[in-house]
This record gives sequence, C-alpha cells and structure tokens, in this order.
Amino acid sequence: MSHLGVVFMRMLAHLPLPWVRGLGWLLGWVLYFVVVPRRRVVATNLALCFPQWTPEQRRALIPRVFVNVARAWLDRSWLWHGDPANARKRLVLSGAVDELKGSRPTVIFAPHFVGMDAGWTALTQQLPRAFTTIYTDQANKVVDAWILGGRRRFGTGRLFGRADGVKTIVSALREGAPLYLLPDMNFGPEESIFVPFYGVQAATVPSLSRFAKLGRAKVVPVTTRMTARGYEVHVGPAWEDYPSNDMTADTAQMNLRLQGYIDAMPDQYYWVHKRFKSRPEGEPAPY
Repeated sequence: MSHLGVVFMRMLAHLPLPWVRGLGWLLGWVLYFVVVPRRRVVATNLALCFPQWTPEQRRALIPRVFVNVARAWLDRSWLWHGDPANARKRLVLSGAVDELKGSRPTVIFAPHFVGMDAGWTALTQQLPRAFTTIYTDQANKVVDAWILGGRRRFGTGRLFGRADGVKTIVSALREGAPLYLLPDMNFGPEESIFVPFYGVQAATVPSLSRFAKLGRAKVVPVTTRMTARGYEVHVGPAWEDYPSNDMTADTAQMNLRLQGYIDAMPDQYYWVHKRFKSRPEGEPAPY
C-alpha cells in the first residue's frame, strides 16, 4: 500500500493545482468525519488556546484545519515530483529574504504550519545556501525513504538524524549552513521545559535558544502560508536581543511570538498534534 501511495503521489504531481486542492478538500472532509479521535484533539487544542471564541467559532475552524492538512499533504506530490519550474512559480519568497543571504550563522524558526515542507522546498530551491534540518525516522521504511528523497530534492541541504548529535549540528551551523528548526511540538517532558502557550503551560523544547547560543547565530522566523496559487514563504527580520542568558525566558518568548503568527492564520496551524499531552506534575491530561 505504501508503494501504491508513492505512485499515486507521482501521478498527482502532473495535475493542475486546483485539481490537487480539490482532492485535498475531499480528503480533508473524509478525515474530519472518519478520524474522530484526532478531531477531538483539534477541538481540545482550540478550546484551550481560544477560550474567548464562541463554541460555534471553534467548531467552524475544525474542518478547515483538516482540509488544509490534507491539501498540504497532497501538495507534496508536485513539491517532490512535479516540474521544478512549476514549483518555483508556486512558491513565492517574500519579506526580509536578505536575512538568509551571506554566510552568517542562522537558525530559522519554522513553526508547524501545514506548509512547512513547502517552506523548506522554497528555501532549498531558490537560495544558494546549504540548509540543514533535523529529521525523525519514520517507522514505515517506504514512507521514510519517500520523505527523505523529497526533502533532499533541491540544493545541497543536509537532514540530521537524532543520532548525529548536537555537536555535528552546531558545527554545520557555525560554518554557515542555516538550520531550519521546528521546535514547537510536544516531544515529551524529558527534553522540555514548561512555558506558557496561549496561557497554558506547554512542554516545549528550548532548542531554538540553545542552538542560537551554541552556534553564535541569529534567529530568523520563516512562516509559510497556503494560498490559492501555492504558498507564500515569508521571511521575517532577525529577532533582536535573542538569545538571552535565560533559556526559559527565551523559550517563553518563542511561544509568544508564535502566537502572533498563528493568530494571522489559525486554520493553517498543525492543531492535530497533541500539544498539551505532557502536563506539569499533578495536572490532568486534557485529551
């Protein structure tokens, strides 16, 4: 089935974008109705993060989240298998792109919006630097090879595994290879600290502050918005006075800035993730 799925994605790459997005709309609604436990996860996340919204507002957002997740997944077809010229046309870099030029050590804060793979593709295809990121192996080896191949399609970027260790990543960072980092997920309490996210304590890895400090690097935010024509990959100005000498304060600041990015496009954040699964001692699990 995994092999058939890859073949399907290769075939899908040649369809017009509106057709791909239409299939994504259909798949998203199917998932919304079928994957009930994950729908409850999204509902819980939204209730915790947006208590000021009415229940109707939160319910209306849930199917849009599923549709956007499905559309982004199917978009990997043309990102990884389609005509490179089409990909370049559909991926629009905007904002402070000059922040990513030159050779200064740079950590890119790339939050988990549905277009995160589109953002990586845009940077590696359109900018000359050798970008790096951190990759978690997939249990399904066919899917694992497909994802690795897709993310290595353009440029000379490197995907570090967990076994590579911090020293290897920091060495590449200091040598001028920007690190595309996605630290805004719950990776368990062992490597995390609890800081507020929309006012709720959330287990958050302090890797953004740590890598910026170890690599003597600036932090540049990159957010990717899905549009009718593809994606807009927006590069923000480098954060001032970051990192500080307080890793906890830095991580709280990261979450606070992330909230601003999410507020601009809440239906495109990866709410299907159990962001609040790990709890401080004594607090009940919300899911």
